[in-house]
Amino acid sequence: MPTRRAFLETAVAGLALAGTGPGRHAAAAPATRPERRIAPRPSVVRPPRLERGAVVGLINPCSVPLRPDDIDEARARLQALGLRLKEAPAIREERESAELRAADVNAMFADDSVKALLPMRGGWGCARLLAHLDYRLIAQHPKILIGYSDFAALLLGINARTGLVTFHGPMGNSAWVPFTVRNVQRILFTGEAATLCGGADQGADPPEETRFRTISAGTARGRLIGGNLTVLASMVGSPYLAGIDDVILFLEEVREPISEIDRMLTTLEMAGILGRVRGFVFGQCTSCPSPEIDGSLTLDRVLDDHVRPLRIPAWRGAPIGHVERQLTVPIGLPVEMDASRGTIRLLEPAVT
Repeated sequence: MPTRRAFLETAVAGLALAGTGPGRHAAAAPATRPERRIAPRPSVVRPPRLERGAVVGLINPCSVPLRPDDIDEARARLQALGLRLKEAPAIREERESAELRAADVNAMFADDSVKALLPMRGGWGCARLLAHLDYRLIAQHPKILIGYSDFAALLLGINARTGLVTFHGPMGNSAWVPFTVRNVQRILFTGEAATLCGGADQGADPPEETRFRTISAGTARGRLIGGNLTVLASMVGSPYLAGIDDVILFLEEVREPISEIDRMLTTLEMAGILGRVRGFVFGQCTSCPSPEIDGSLTLDRVLDDHVRPLRIPAWRGAPIGHVERQLTVPIGLPVEMDASRGTIRLLEPAVT
């Protein structure tokens, strides 16, 4: 039976270990603990560019079924760009199985006639596919993968596991307005090492909540990583987020109360992510209301609370997110951001 002395020695040792966790040294803990759970950073792999006549594989990786006219509408949008559409094998089936939806993604990467993959829409359930994707197959057949919203789970997960540059941009059911189309053409067809502008591209008199604003001035360089805040926060601690040191983090959100934005940014803080990024860009928070309990809580106030103390270049108002005028943003590519001008400059083409 343990002696009283042994018991006390064990208790004291436990208290000593506890002193390195929450409390006076709490800031040091997140810097090491999450890093062991985050996937190592693979080399950057750029997919081949698009050309007129190229085939785009249409997939539906989320849990939301298609409407009767969805595929015809997507085909018309792609034809306007000089592209052809190919349906994933099981896209018209009504099914909930993540394995079947992942099989469609794998099939499109295996099909040599397909040059890009486009989801029909967002919704929920895309992260469920990550455990069923064939990452070796994807790495051997690098292709353009573009979308946003819940689809950010695949953009981030495939980039983390293969190094493939993926693209936060329009989907099959997006509006594809001229601004959006021009950005797709610059990044995916022409292969420009373009400067993506936020403040300069907003047009006359944008709404207050969508305007360009510098949070902290300065410039920074790093790999561009990000997407929907809810999706990214839900992936913390998984092997589907690449190493987050030396990155420019961009985020967007839709229909979440500002109090939830605060909660999820706190999650990124506690996971040690916010404290390690080199720069920060927030796009649009579409239809994000103040909480009923505090109508004075604004997105600017939350961003100032979380981001300004980091003393890194940061700005908000980029045309990224659930809006008609969308940038095409390469995930995993080296960029330089300028928080005073509201720009993201690609340091190399995103496609070969």
